[in-house]
Amino acid sequence: MKTELALHERTLSLHRFPKRNNETLQAWDAGDEYLINHVEELALEPNRHILILNDNFGALSCWFSQNHNVTVMSDSFISHQGCKANLTLNQCNPIKFATTFEAISSKVDLVLMQLPKSNRHLIWQLHQLRNALPQNVPIIGVNKAKEIHTSTLKLFEKHLGTTTTSLAWKKHRLVFSQADSIQLKEVSPVTSWEVEEHGFWLDNLPNVYSGESLDLGARFMLQHLPSNLGDKKVIDLGCGNGVLSVKLGQLNPDISLTCVDESFMSVESAKRNLEHNLEGEREIRCIANNCLDNFEAKSADLVVCNPPFHQQQAVTDHIAWQMFCDAKHVLDNAGQLLVIGNRHLGYDVKLSRLFGKSNVKQIASNNKFVILQATK
Repeated sequence: MKTELALHERTLSLHRFPKRNNETLQAWDAGDEYLINHVEELALEPNRHILILNDNFGALSCWFSQNHNVTVMSDSFISHQGCKANLTLNQCNPIKFATTFEAISSKVDLVLMQLPKSNRHLIWQLHQLRNALPQNVPIIGVNKAKEIHTSTLKLFEKHLGTTTTSLAWKKHRLVFSQADSIQLKEVSPVTSWEVEEHGFWLDNLPNVYSGESLDLGARFMLQHLPSNLGDKKVIDLGCGNGVLSVKLGQLNPDISLTCVDESFMSVESAKRNLEHNLEGEREIRCIANNCLDNFEAKSADLVVCNPPFHQQQAVTDHIAWQMFCDAKHVLDNAGQLLVIGNRHLGYDVKLSRLFGKSNVKQIASNNKFVILQATK
């Protein structure tokens, strides 16, 4: 796998996070290269204030930190960690880090952004840029050309301002915009809806997975969560908005709950939803992390997990495998991992390799999903 980004007689060594042996995915894409090439042609004066949104693993931050004051904003804990690791590896100048839920400074000379996958997240970022920036600040976005639809450009025009696009290069396209829309569109950061059959409401910040309705996997999982846990220690790994934790807390008033996700907005949403929906004093932690890094061995009795099958824009199953390995590490003897996944993903094979075939059983299934229990 290529790890050297060589442009304009300069080379960066870049790795994804977490760094894996036999990595098959690259730490940057042609969109990063397109942005770098375009900005280099602008011949900016040194020490400009550059705001970078959604830098996946730090390619843009590493490149522009050499001559400019860089702030990177992302909702991804993993992106932050990858960026920090690559900055150190390449001996780059320090930069500032923020989440995309924080306020944007008006002291910005140029904005560069990898367009986020979620339209709700995109709208939130455009709204924040429109409120913070004067109209003379250039905003340049990038994405795969096939992902930049007419509807995408209309979102830019509605929530930000005048918008044009570039020609495609290596299947990517640039979006040029500025914060000059005449009418400011108010955008609420929270989308709320009721899980009526289970008697609770959920608040969802802009980048929460399935933030506009309950996804089918979670809906099925809610029907099969245990209710006899006593005071056991439970981890909701990849918690999203905390829907599984809320239900577990309703069924088991004495458990301690730890919600973990790599999305800062998901962690904050889960925290709010647990506080709003669970009565009484509860032992609750909500943590942004890379799976269960730095969790103590044998510190949990149950891990529930609805694994993602993508990291940023890349489809991959290595996150599920890391979740399963980390879960085994933190589970106490006789502790259990409860997993839901699409039937075709073959999680039973992975879990059998890790826990032993005799320790893995199917709890429930339908025509799309299967719920598996693995016992340590």
